[in-house]
Formats: sequence, C-alpha cells, structure tokens
Amino acid sequence: MNILIAEDDPVTRQMLGGILARWGYEVLVAIDGAQAWDALQADQPPRLALLDWDMPQMSGIDVVKNVRSSARLQASYVIMLTAHTDRQSMIEALDAGANDFITKPFNPAELRARIGVGCRVVELQTALERRVAELEEAAAQIKTLEGILPICAYCKRIRDDQKYWHQVERYVQTHTAAQFSHSVCPECYENIVQPQIAEIKKQKA
Repeated sequence: MNILIAEDDPVTRQMLGGILARWGYEVLVAIDGAQAWDALQADQPPRLALLDWDMPQMSGIDVVKNVRSSARLQASYVIMLTAHTDRQSMIEALDAGANDFITKPFNPAELRARIGVGCRVVELQTALERRVAELEEAAAQIKTLEGILPICAYCKRIRDDQKYWHQVERYVQTHTAAQFSHSVCPECYENIVQPQIAEIKKQKA
C-alpha cells in the first residue's frame, strides 16, 4: 500500500516516514498542502493519505475538500493528523470529508490500527471497483431482441431491418450473446433421421 504523508514539520515527517516504512508501507512525502494535492492528482495517486491540518500553501482541510470534489479521488482514504484536539475541529475535519482523525502526539499502536482500517477499506473499494468494471464490460457485450420479428412461415428465416432474410441461428447470434450448439430433437429424430438411416441401410443391402 502506498501512503502519502503530508507534514510540514521535518521531525514529525521523518518519524512518520520511518514508522510506516518499518510497517512495510511505501511512503510518498509532501512538505506542504500544495505538494500533497499535486501528489493526489498523479496518474496513480496514493489511495491513503495522512494529512497535517496546518500546512503552508494549502491546509489539510483544503486538501481534503479538493479530494472530495474530485470524481476520480472519491475512493481515497484520508486521515487527518493534527494538534487540534477539540471536538469542533474533529467535526470540521469529518464534515470536510476526512475518513478519520488522529491527534498529536499520536500513539503508534493507535496509528497503526487506524491505518490498517484504512487499508482494508481501500482494498474493499478497489475490489468493488474491479467488480463494477467487470459487470459494465459484461453488460456492454449483451445484446437483446425486442419487438416483432418477421419470420417466414415455411423456411423460418427472419427478415432484418434492411429486408434481408437470415437463418434463425445467424440472426440470433448477431443480435444477442447466445451461441448455438446443434442437436436433434426426439421428434425430428423419429420423423427424419430414422427414415434416412433406414433408407441408407436399404440402399446398402
């Protein structure tokens, strides 16, 4: 999991980077809000971000608001990491679109647990996005037959919109996702195939 750390304090930034690296995460670092926003707009942005609240160029709250206003970043998981400890600040961060809120100084065990929750949410969201894409691809391949189909009462060919007549199986295969596997029904076997077999045996006799 690639995690963005946006923190203007070099000591806190280095400490967070070292902790996350020891836990096995890939770390991307931003020293202010503008760099964090640039990183989140990359072609393959980190899906989880730890944002400090008070940063130069752009605050963590402003970054969160930008993330939530971007259609392609809706699945991003954002944790606000801040020295603001009052309840109103937590409410403001969550209202802005943050998924979680951790106060400084943070407890490493708590941080690890909350990041673990975020990773699980991101993984579930990624699996859901993949499944939706598969369903959309399958739906795009499905064709349906609607309305009244002109069909010959004798040969059973079907007439298309351009007045051409087609074999039933060809027409259905063209307009649906169905594939045909030819067989012989019991009635046709009795009335057609068996007499043909009998005629062949008679000719060989």
